[in-house]
Amino acid sequence: MGLIIFMVLLVVVLMVLASCVRIVPQAQALVVERLGAYMGTWSVGVHVMMPFIDRVAKRVILKEQVVDFAPQPVITKDNVTMRIDTVVFFQITDPKLFAYGVENPIMAIENLTATTLRNIIGDLELDQTLTSRETINTKMRASLDVATDPWGIKVNRVELKNIIPPAAIQDAMEKQMKAERERREAILRAEGEKKSTILVAEGKKESAILDAEAEKQAAILRAEAKKEATIREAEGQAEAILKIQQANADGLRMIKEAAPDQNVIQLKSLEAFAKAADGKATKIIIPSDIQGIAGLASSLKEIVTDPKSETDK
Repeated sequence: MGLIIFMVLLVVVLMVLASCVRIVPQAQALVVERLGAYMGTWSVGVHVMMPFIDRVAKRVILKEQVVDFAPQPVITKDNVTMRIDTVVFFQITDPKLFAYGVENPIMAIENLTATTLRNIIGDLELDQTLTSRETINTKMRASLDVATDPWGIKVNRVELKNIIPPAAIQDAMEKQMKAERERREAILRAEGEKKSTILVAEGKKESAILDAEAEKQAAILRAEAKKEATIREAEGQAEAILKIQQANADGLRMIKEAAPDQNVIQLKSLEAFAKAADGKATKIIIPSDIQGIAGLASSLKEIVTDPKSETDK
């Protein structure tokens, strides 16, 4: 019986000792109280509590956290009611202040975000609200960071997730955007037609220039061909004249080398006179020794006819 009681007590003691050992993981912290008063903050590692007098008051996550708050109704400077929802990125920097600073830190941040947003939007008109997201984010982050500092919370970033204007304003904005898109479409279409007309005109201009250039080149080539043909023809005529003169010169040289007598010369003169008197010439120059040439012709005739007479006899 005593052994059983001892074993039970031993198990109870071991369970109590095991419950007094705490292992704190990374990015977490434990706020520990002793006899109901704050004793300390345990960071990463193994820690041992005093049984029955120490307790973990709060387990705190030190990583950056994100809270998405529901849309809040706000009124702009020009009395337009809209709904805006926000996203807050925060991190706990002091576990003790976070545990004892405010009862419900997340609810406190939500309410503080709503009031700060109303104050900032109340100084802006509708158009400014829709186009000043970055300015609103910066002002809200600075204001919330200062307000949450006593709670051991650091606000790193605040973002406006959605800005929802009233339905009537949404319809008006959609109509305005549609009209703007149609205006831009008309401008783009006009610009396109203008560029197309310019390109067509430039194409016709280039075509006319190319046609004129081709006609010019063709005219130049025709002139060059005509010039070349004329040059070739003149060269051919000159070469023919040169060959005729050369032939005449060769004939004269051959006659000179043959040393003809006076009778042959007179006979040649008579032949030239006969050619000149063929009826084509308009003027005939008669040489002074025409009688001598005629006598020579008569003598030649007698010489030619005498052999014939002798043959007849």
